[in-house]
Amino acid sequence: MSDRVKGKVALVTAAGQGIGRAIAEKLAGEGAKVIATDLDAAKLQGLHARQHKLDVRSQPDIDAFGRDIGAQFGALDILVNCAGYVHQGTVLDCSEKDWDFSFDLNVKSMHRMIKAFLPAMLEKKSGAIVNISSAVSSIRGVPNRYAYGATKAAVIGLTKAVAADFIKQGIRCNAICPGTIESPSLGERIVAVSKETGRAIEAVQQDFVARQPMGRLGSAEEVAWLALFLASDEASYITGQAHLVDGGMAL
Repeated sequence: MSDRVKGKVALVTAAGQGIGRAIAEKLAGEGAKVIATDLDAAKLQGLHARQHKLDVRSQPDIDAFGRDIGAQFGALDILVNCAGYVHQGTVLDCSEKDWDFSFDLNVKSMHRMIKAFLPAMLEKKSGAIVNISSAVSSIRGVPNRYAYGATKAAVIGLTKAVAADFIKQGIRCNAICPGTIESPSLGERIVAVSKETGRAIEAVQQDFVARQPMGRLGSAEEVAWLALFLASDEASYITGQAHLVDGGMAL
């Protein structure tokens, strides 16, 4: 531990598992006061953080939560938006409900969180926002990720817009674009594809591995290291960028 974010107040959404949990653990381990949220509060157990159930699709929930956090901690120093959902399929497989849910959770949740917590950051004239996008976005298209790729492209656009609007007021906003990361949600998708196609789980998993020229899946901790850097003062001259951590997937 090097105390790279010592004393900073950091909020991480979807911190119950996968990338969100790894980021919350990394920030806490480097000295931050972490507020960890998830729709399923039980998943937050074991985190060295203040734990809250939060539905990032609910503006009333976010508003009430924001008031509570503001009263107890003041302005955030770091906001990490991790909540997301992977829809599988092409445009022909995407219903109105699928499209709306994907954008509501993957994009509009970030809009809600930033709108709730940015004003206090602006009063303090400092703050780092990190949004989780994907290599599958405006950077690269892959089969059967129609809605997902569209939402993650939108996250990059949202990130750049926030960065441009508030660059002169001490706010930095960056996006992280992971490749295929080993996580519980990936495991669920592998099982789902196996059932849909009748292929062995091992064969489906190998397809996901093969997307990365490095020949392996990434770890949530590898993404968390990048999030820690972008949240820290070490990245004080970096804003509005989409940062790949993808094992060469976008090459």
